[in-house]
Amino acid sequence: MSVFTVPQDAPDWIRNHTQQYLDSNGAEGHMWDRPDGAGPIPCLLLVTTGRRSGEQRTLPLIYGETDGGYVIVASKGGAPKHPAWYLNLDANPDVWIMVGPEQMEATARTAEGEEREQLFTQMAESFAPYNDYAERAANANREIPIVVLEPK
Repeated sequence: MSVFTVPQDAPDWIRNHTQQYLDSNGAEGHMWDRPDGAGPIPCLLLVTTGRRSGEQRTLPLIYGETDGGYVIVASKGGAPKHPAWYLNLDANPDVWIMVGPEQMEATARTAEGEEREQLFTQMAESFAPYNDYAERAANANREIPIVVLEPK
């Protein structure tokens, strides 16, 4: 039984993206046609365990690569609070990821200091809206977490 599921309470575009990813075993959905018109960008599926519910939750996220791991950005569009998926992995860093057709267990950790700055710059070069999100979050006294997923 797969740990990856389509989130039923998510917006339509997230449900559709996740369904496409799973139905095609990552052949479709891995490269997401980004909203800024700058061409496709890679996405992975992340499964976290709910910190209160204990239920597994799947979400597609833009990713980058670093030293054998994957980088994701807990931007939530620059909202004042961290996304629920980040709070879940902060409470339980054992996650599952699907990158294209590959499914694997991983450990999540939040990058800090110079590593965080370098990874944020890398991710903002791939997806420019992260710069606007960071400015919005800073106005709400929040620093956007940069997460490294290290396959087990």
